[in-house]
This record gives sequence, C-alpha cells and structure tokens, in this order.
Amino acid sequence: MNEETLIPKLGVVTDIRIDTPDVKTFRVVGLDGKKVFEHIPGQCAMLSIPGVGEAMFSITSSPTNREFMEFSIKKCGCLTDWLHAMDVGQQITIRGPYGNGFPVETDLKGKDLLFIAGGIGLAPLRSVINYVRDNRANYGSIQIIYGSRSKEDLVDYQEILQEWMTDEGVEVNLTIDREQEGWDGHVGFVPNFVKELNPDLKKTVLMCGPPIMIKFTLAGLKELGFSETQVYTTMELRMKCGVGKCGRCNIGSKYVCKDGPVFRFDQLDELPNEY
Repeated sequence: MNEETLIPKLGVVTDIRIDTPDVKTFRVVGLDGKKVFEHIPGQCAMLSIPGVGEAMFSITSSPTNREFMEFSIKKCGCLTDWLHAMDVGQQITIRGPYGNGFPVETDLKGKDLLFIAGGIGLAPLRSVINYVRDNRANYGSIQIIYGSRSKEDLVDYQEILQEWMTDEGVEVNLTIDREQEGWDGHVGFVPNFVKELNPDLKKTVLMCGPPIMIKFTLAGLKELGFSETQVYTTMELRMKCGVGKCGRCNIGSKYVCKDGPVFRFDQLDELPNEY
C-alpha cells in the first residue's frame, strides 16, 4: 500500500440507480471527469461525507470499465442514510483501493467458475463477473447462482436479465426465499438450491452473502464433493480503517484489510471461528 492510497480524493456522483427498496448504485468519477483510480476485482474503497462519517465499500464495477467506478450500497446506518439522500452532482471523498482482490489473473485463470451470492452479496462479485465476461477467452464456463428475499430485492436485476443471461457460456440461476405473485422462477433458499443444481465438481467457487448463507452453502458444497481449496469468499464487511491500525478486522493472526478481504476457505480454517 502506498501513500497515494491513503489520501482522500474528491469524487462526483454522476448517476444514481435504484436497485432495490434499500440498495442504490452510485457512479463516481473524479473532479476531472475520469476514473479516480484503478483496482482489482474484489478490492474496496473508503467513501466519506465530511462531517458525517466514512465507511468501506466494495467496488462493484469491473476494472475493465475505464470511465468510472460504481458502488452498490445498502441503506443500513447513518452514513448510508446520507448517501441514499444524495442527488446527482454532489461530491464525496474517496480513497483506495484496499485489499487483495480475487486472483483473476492467477488462480482463477482458465477455470470454470461458479458464483454464489445472496442479497447484497452480489455486489462484490459483480466486479469479478463482469471482468471475466470482458475477458472470456481467459476463463471457462460461468455459472451464477443468486438468491434474495424477494424479486424486488434482487440487486442488478435488469443487468442480469439483459446482459448476463444473454451471454454465451453464462448460466444464471435465480431464486427467491418465498413464493410471490409475478415470479415464476425457483423458490427456496440458496444453500438448498445449490445442492439441487448439483454443479460440476471441477468448478472454482466464488461466494458472498450473509454469514448464515455462507455457512450452510459451504456445508452443502462439501456434501457434493467440493473441497475448501476450491472456494473463495470475501470478508470486506469486517474492514474498518483499511490499513491494519484499528484492529476491528483482526481474526487470530490475520487482519482482513491487510491479508484479505478475499480468502480461500482452507485459509479461514486456520483462524478462530469468529465469522
């Protein structure tokens, strides 16, 4: 991490998209109208409103997008309340990138990939999914299993329908927790849906979602025959300062902000059971 990463830069919100009743996606550029900095899929940035607070958020746009960065943010506290009340044209401060990101140019290259997400957990995986889609020759097949409480809570739903589902070599499987009018797709929780679909054991898994979903999905994957060395997750929700100083993300001998937030599950097995 260099000094440049620690210095806040002014950013301008150029677009705000309403994804769900409590999630908005913010498009941000620098004052010069260009992308503020480059990043790796899975990395995070610190967003701040001076006088209100700051917090770490996943960068949800792909590094292949050279014009702007996007952040899909769930309304769940003081800072996010302020962000959700913003209008296009307002300024925020942004610094980063932080974290190690997913190993898209090393361990994942040439692999068949299975993305499993629940709720807002799709946000950090979206950057990886679109990076892989933009570099299709470097990767095998793509399968996406995504679930949420209801149809209205599916993040990036229009992008999923109009882009991901129309791509050759990309299989998308959606589910919602309970039946509702107007939904003719699968109904059920993500861990059970994964077991029903019985994905190929050759796939490498990238997973993000609520801790309870991750726990039961991982158990289901093991039942199917997957090993922990095949499964990656991101723990960016534990990150606070981003530079290993506050200790909020410390787990055993690791700091999520310095050693992660992306981990393989066999690496997490070496740590205390705190997540």
